Amino acid sequence: MKNTIASRIADFLKNYPPFNLLQKEDLLSISKNVKVKYLEKGKTLFAEGDTGHKRFYVVNKGAVSLERINNDKRETIDKCDEGDIFGLRPLFAKENYLINAIADEETVLYAIPIKKFKPLSEKNKEVGSFLIQSFASNTRNPYAEAHKGKLISEKEPEENQFQPNNNLFELQPAPVTRKVVMASPETTIKKAAQLMRRKKVGSVLIVEENTPKGIVTDEDFRNMVATGVFSIETPISKIMSSPVICYPRGITIAQAQLTMMKHHINHVCITEDGTPNTKVVGVVSEHDIMVSEGHNPSVLMKAIQRSSSTNELKKIRHKITLLLKGFLASNIPLNHISKIIFELNDATIKRIIERCIKKLPTPPPCDFTWIALGSQARKEQLLQTDQDNALIFEEVPQEKLEETRAYFLELSRKVNKRLNIIGYEYCPAEMMAKNPNYCLSLQEWKQQFTNWIVDPGNDEILLCSIFFDFDISYGNIKLSNELANHIFSLTQNNKKFYSVMGATTLRNPSPLGFFRQFLVEQNGENKDFFDIKKRAITPITDAARLLILQHQVRNISNTAERFEKLAQLEPNNKDLFLACAYASKVLIKFRTKQGLKNRNSGRYIDLENLSKEEKIKLKRCFKSIRQVQELIKFRFEVTPYI
Repeated sequence: MKNTIASRIADFLKNYPPFNLLQKEDLLSISKNVKVKYLEKGKTLFAEGDTGHKRFYVVNKGAVSLERINNDKRETIDKCDEGDIFGLRPLFAKENYLINAIADEETVLYAIPIKKFKPLSEKNKEVGSFLIQSFASNTRNPYAEAHKGKLISEKEPEENQFQPNNNLFELQPAPVTRKVVMASPETTIKKAAQLMRRKKVGSVLIVEENTPKGIVTDEDFRNMVATGVFSIETPISKIMSSPVICYPRGITIAQAQLTMMKHHINHVCITEDGTPNTKVVGVVSEHDIMVSEGHNPSVLMKAIQRSSSTNELKKIRHKITLLLKGFLASNIPLNHISKIIFELNDATIKRIIERCIKKLPTPPPCDFTWIALGSQARKEQLLQTDQDNALIFEEVPQEKLEETRAYFLELSRKVNKRLNIIGYEYCPAEMMAKNPNYCLSLQEWKQQFTNWIVDPGNDEILLCSIFFDFDISYGNIKLSNELANHIFSLTQNNKKFYSVMGATTLRNPSPLGFFRQFLVEQNGENKDFFDIKKRAITPITDAARLLILQHQVRNISNTAERFEKLAQLEPNNKDLFLACAYASKVLIKFRTKQGLKNRNSGRYIDLENLSKEEKIKLKRCFKSIRQVQELIKFRFEVTPYI
């Protein structure tokens, strides 16, 4: 007789991670052992110090607050609503609870026995990984030292799975041809050859009920038909190579190349499960791999340096985007991706400047420095967003100043125009070197920063902050270094400056509103969309900038690297800063994937298209933002501007 209660529980759980990763029979087996619990509003399920239960919990209806006591005050660290998991501590560590779980309203919970669920999480890596992340959402950093070795099915963070010396190109997914030419075993050699000629391909896959039985290539026709061994009316199965070497989706270029060399073949068949027993998905050919080598970072770098037109650079930019997609699909660590994309972007800027200088009638009248600002300077500009840049030129006699400025403004106009052509939008705020306000002599820049820092207001700090993230793209580094020395001398022990900068850092509060709801745009063309840049990336970027500047640390502009350095400088805040570093990388990667998926900047997110798992990941990042903003409020004794 069918267990209708268990079936209803399974029908609910299958809509939420990680239960959606389980086989139907495993999910039903777990559901038969679930206990349904009802909590009245204000009822405590477990309290700090209680012995761990033998079950963890999923919210079916209602809501539960997870709280801890801090200096005799209750601090809400999370709110769990429909589909959320909590109470995982006994699953990972034989310790008492460290938090309180209290019903926010009338709540129905599913209590899942750890003894029954643990074997499934150990067997299924994706399930184990998700549970680790859910557990870690209440411990700030999913991979904090305190939890290493205690988590079942522990998966090291992606940074540790990758050796920097590996060839990133070879770790990309192999290019798969999905429009596969197929024939049945009874097809004659003649008809198969005609089919290949018509489709303009070099191989035909021999299948039965769409499962691969063999493959025939141009080489087989040369060796066994053109030599007269078999007539053209012979069934194609007589000359096919069998069995077919099969792999699942996601095979890397390195795997494909090694397989082809090992088996002396030129094609690998891609099937649903990587065996010849399931349907064909596509084919990887040696030719396609050779063509894809044009997306190798070193090949692209040489192409940039040799480019002779803006249109060439535009085509290379398209290849860089394909390279980025491949890196993300292979789950290569973001810090490695960022560095490579930064170098390719930087080389593109250099090449454009070099070519623009040659187009001017005279060489530059004096030394200058072209500096990139914002995300490019922080090595976080993976997508082609708007351009932010400025120019510093060395001191010249007063009578030569405007003539010199005119030269560099003309150079800047040419450079900004070409950057726009290859895909970098003009900055809406005109923060570009072609703007006379951002094309200044070294002395003028020093005076500008003195005005911004000595008597700071909200607007001045916003302008000033952007220039704390800069990287030299072209020219004399001494000019930018001298300006940096001036800036750091002005900011050292400047309490008024840090107070105002702290207040502006808090201008974007936590991205979550009441009851963990995402704060979305209320009007305009992006109404009801979530602005991930304004609500999440900017707050964590601003926090890293302020805190690292207070320590007078130079030459680190990447947000994650700033937080990692802060973790070294402030061991008492190590877990928080490492959590912020992790959150920064997750947010940038998330925006990049959204941008590539939707072919835009990835800034505005349609929440309706996000999975529960994606929302959980984002909310975990938001928690780190809220906590670091609390630290800034306390440290600089500030409140945000309204």
